[in-house]
Amino acid sequence: MLALATVLTAADPRPAPELVIKAANGQEQLLSKFRGKVVALEFLLTTCPHCQKASQTMQKLYKELGPQGFQPVGVAINDMANMLINDYSKQFNLTYPIGYANRDVATQFLQHPIMMSMLMPQVVIIDRKGVIRHQFPGGDKFFENEEKNMRDVVLPLLKAGAATPAPAAPKKPAAAAGAAKSAK
Repeated sequence: MLALATVLTAADPRPAPELVIKAANGQEQLLSKFRGKVVALEFLLTTCPHCQKASQTMQKLYKELGPQGFQPVGVAINDMANMLINDYSKQFNLTYPIGYANRDVATQFLQHPIMMSMLMPQVVIIDRKGVIRHQFPGGDKFFENEEKNMRDVVLPLLKAGAATPAPAAPKKPAAAAGAAKSAK
């Protein structure tokens, strides 16, 4: 079953849809703000030990590779995440943006089948052009040696050079799409 989940959630390269990430103070930030950088987007649960480890790995790489254009972004999707993300950042000394979104937004962004359990964390690697190049669901072998594996996927994308125009992403942000569905 795990192998099936990996196959279904690891989509071919595709433009990253817009994603609205909310900060603890309620301010919104768009994922597209980071276009031109190699983004490691982690959908996480603040209480998940595997997510905490992935966040710490991304912090280590951010210190080292940030000047080359590496940008981690954390998006907590657990209940009451808005009240938990500041403590999460402080507890693990995270200096990159950590925000929150609801689980439906994450499911839609990840193109994750709604009838399957979502193992955490979910890590998406987005190139400088705004194209999703890699997607790793929790439980994937990627996390067995995540620092090495993250380097292996991020370094070639960093070397790919400066940003060029990205393929057009869907016009509706993931958060807006989720709100539209619930308004029906």
